[in-house]
Amino acid sequence: MQCKPLCGACCIAPSIHSPIPGMPDGKPAGVPCVQLDAEFRCKLFGLPERPLFCAGLQPAVDMCGDATQPREHAIQWLTALEQATSPSQ
Repeated sequence: MQCKPLCGACCIAPSIHSPIPGMPDGKPAGVPCVQLDAEFRCKLFGLPERPLFCAGLQPAVDMCGDATQPREHAIQWLTALEQATSPSQ
């Protein structure tokens, strides 16, 4: 499956605990990554600086949903996953 155009949910919804260029402490959940461009694509895609977490997160039907509102669906799905896997839970 390919990423949906103008989505970027995987660069917004989850927290990333490893350093990212421009975000040395990682990023909190719900905050857009500084490496997300104007078309909601990762500027680090395919580069060694890209965090392993990001490289491991692949588009899938259950995460991305249908074609009508993929971004909203993915944000909700990833936010629920973030909350379910939070160490404070």
